[in-house]
Amino acid sequence: MKGGRAALAGLSLLLAAGCSGVDALNAITPDEGTRRIEGLAYAEGPRGRLDLYLPPDGVTEETPLMVFFYGGGWSGGAREDFRFVGQAFAARGWLVAIPDYRLVPEVTFPGFVEDGADAVASLPTLLAANGIAPERRLVLAGHSAGAHLAAMLALDPRFLGEHGLSPCRNVAAFLGLAGPYDFLPGTGRTVVEAFGPPPQDLAGEPISHVGRGAPPSVLMTGTADVTVLPRNAQVLAAALANLGRPVRLHEYRGVGHADLVAALAVPLRHIAPVLDDADAGLRAMLAEPARGCP
Repeated sequence: MKGGRAALAGLSLLLAAGCSGVDALNAITPDEGTRRIEGLAYAEGPRGRLDLYLPPDGVTEETPLMVFFYGGGWSGGAREDFRFVGQAFAARGWLVAIPDYRLVPEVTFPGFVEDGADAVASLPTLLAANGIAPERRLVLAGHSAGAHLAAMLALDPRFLGEHGLSPCRNVAAFLGLAGPYDFLPGTGRTVVEAFGPPPQDLAGEPISHVGRGAPPSVLMTGTADVTVLPRNAQVLAAALANLGRPVRLHEYRGVGHADLVAALAVPLRHIAPVLDDADAGLRAMLAEPARGCP
């Protein structure tokens, strides 16, 4: 805890100096030997770019690929803000891609999910162009609105299907941190701006697309989250389990919405074992034999 208190003191100093929370986290987070390749274009426009994070020991044929979508209420966020996430998983031996995607009000649903599908579909070409073998196990992941985006790609086949891909065939697992999965119809400002006024189309929420082809999933929530209520993860976990799909649900007592993703940063890992649980859970799922598609 002494190290945690020192890290929090350093974070407070950076915040007082005018840094945003994520700037502060990135500033005090070591790279742990990881390497970043910045600004790879997967689509036209300033939001059509992604960053790659490579493990300290390099990428082998066995290195899994994680595509992590950040949150921000579908209207905010940038890939460089989440360097601490890319470094955290890369340091554990993952190849990590963090894409930008278009935001509200430039687009509304399903525009940002379509961007996510474009980013995923572009990765074989982008990896090959950077000397990395493209064939590898794929995990879709995200926090908050990014978890919604990743879940839609993992559960609704129409988005990856536009690129000749299938969640059942091509997605090895899903990791969701504090995601809104069962939230429509909704009247909150961020929901209305992204999905239109109620009654919204329920096809815009992941719970509507749970099926027997759903990938194995690791779901995480904090009991103190008042932004995206824990029931979202609970309901999705129950729906997956009812269909016999592998799922692990982690509920962290006293952890809030932003805390859940902040706990991935080196100085704040005492908040909750998010990185340990995500890494262990996903690797256990990837070690299982490939499932058949219905």
